[in-house]
Amino acid sequence: MMKRLCVLAVLLGAVTTCVLARGGEADSPLPRAGEGPGVRVRGVALFTSQDATTGALLGWRFFAETPGTKPGDVWKLRPDGVLACRGTPKGYLATEKDYTDFTLRLEWRWPAAKPGNGGVLVRKNGPDKIWPKSLEAQINAGQAGDFWGLDGYRLTGPAERSKSLTHPQFGKLTNLAKTAAMEEPAGQWNRYEIVARGDVVTLSINGREVNRATGCDVVPGKICLTAEGDEYYFRNVRIIAGR
Repeated sequence: MMKRLCVLAVLLGAVTTCVLARGGEADSPLPRAGEGPGVRVRGVALFTSQDATTGALLGWRFFAETPGTKPGDVWKLRPDGVLACRGTPKGYLATEKDYTDFTLRLEWRWPAAKPGNGGVLVRKNGPDKIWPKSLEAQINAGQAGDFWGLDGYRLTGPAERSKSLTHPQFGKLTNLAKTAAMEEPAGQWNRYEIVARGDVVTLSINGREVNRATGCDVVPGKICLTAEGDEYYFRNVRIIAGR
């Protein structure tokens, strides 16, 4: 009897391992904000395939400031699931779908030798341009966690951390500075969690909330990953739509 039980236990272990391996694509082990490594997170993976000829990414539109640029000239989805951004020409990837309320989780990192500028735009609406009306979650090295309301996008926050200015090209810009510096050094992966619920949008880095904007424009819009002149990388980009 003991021998049979041991054999059964080995078989069950093998089956469990197989099931977990198959489930890896649907439930990537990307930790939630405030939780440790290995916590499985449900959500829809936003990067699944790329056209070998044009470089078009399934579910995404592409905009670049240089006419004739193909998505694959700037963005490459590698076999390991990492999305590499060359940085130039400037522009962005934008979801085909619109999102108002959602939880967006992703990881990003800069090359160890050259940190630079980048960001995530949410609730992007209006015409494509550099840069469109939206709320930006800043990824610029040393500034990750800041919010920027671009081209008149409205948001509010504590007066001591907010400022507004008018730019001749980019229109009205509103900045809400982060409360803490939580990004890892260049070359290491960082976790971003952006939660949009009505007029409140929160931003967490590596498990800690570092910004909370209120009075935000509540409009359906695209989610965008920007190319701002510098190489950087994304992985595990997943979304849970709705409240």
